[in-house]
Amino acid sequence: MLTPMSPATVPRHRSPAIPGYLATNGTREERTALDVLPGHPLAAHIDDFLTDLANANKPRNTIRAYRGDLVAFAAHHDGEIGEVTAAPVRAFLSEIAGQAPSTRKRKRAAVASFCRWAVRHDLLDASPMVRIDTVTVPKTLPRPAAADDIRAVLDAICSRRPRKDLLPDVLRDWVLFETAYTCGARASEVCGMYVEDLDLRLDDEHARIHGKGGTVRTVLLDDRGYVALVRLYLARSGYTSGPLFRASVNGRGGPLSYDAAHSRWEKYCAAAGAVIGIHQLRHAHATELINSGVSIEVVRRRLGHASTETTQVYAELADQVADAEIRAARRRRERQ
Repeated sequence: MLTPMSPATVPRHRSPAIPGYLATNGTREERTALDVLPGHPLAAHIDDFLTDLANANKPRNTIRAYRGDLVAFAAHHDGEIGEVTAAPVRAFLSEIAGQAPSTRKRKRAAVASFCRWAVRHDLLDASPMVRIDTVTVPKTLPRPAAADDIRAVLDAICSRRPRKDLLPDVLRDWVLFETAYTCGARASEVCGMYVEDLDLRLDDEHARIHGKGGTVRTVLLDDRGYVALVRLYLARSGYTSGPLFRASVNGRGGPLSYDAAHSRWEKYCAAAGAVIGIHQLRHAHATELINSGVSIEVVRRRLGHASTETTQVYAELADQVADAEIRAARRRRERQ
């Protein structure tokens, strides 16, 4: 049986140090900016900037996104880093004007962060981003999927009583996606889980999830059927330590990458005739908690949100709770 988790005994599951930087949640190393932009005056600086982000323990998905953003920005500035002005930034942002506001905001943030880094290292006198307006992102509500639709996709992977001849990677996929749904975790967080993150003491099962910015949260595993499948998965895989969900084709036993998980989820959705984004598993879990009357603060902690303002959007979807309170108030008035 797995031993209880404690900060002193559970290792921080970061990938081993390697030259350059890792930009995915998988096991392969991304090409550097120098590889993509040989001879470009900004390439070495971009790589140094990304290496500093990695050393500061910034999320790998952020590093991967910033790398692509800065490589694209470099196409608009072929001079030295000290010569960066507002003009190439405007040209870059104009080129992506048709993209989603959230995407444009992130790309602007990548350039702004790079310029701040350059100023801090005396490579640039002043950041040109003070002359560039920020990108406003309209507030949108999350789109949770219906529980029946999610269950249909999970059933398309396998049942809660899997056959003995079920392929190991299929059982792995079922447990991975069920974990994202049951825990309300991001798919990237689940891909990064280790066996040591599980505490499967009877009637007190928990999982430790490493979230954005190096945060760690512990979530209760209160679904008995799910816990039974996790135990079965561990028994069949023989895993006692290391990555919980391992890639089956890389030959190194490293964590399954987010891209691979996303691709497999889309395959299962197609088989079930459903259109559900992988992040909607998290949305659905949060909405179900709110609809069940769980407080905003408890949901915030379970999802790992830094602020209740982020969690509050799920309350705007929770019409069931609001309707129940209104009906109860009306019945109280009618009895008076």
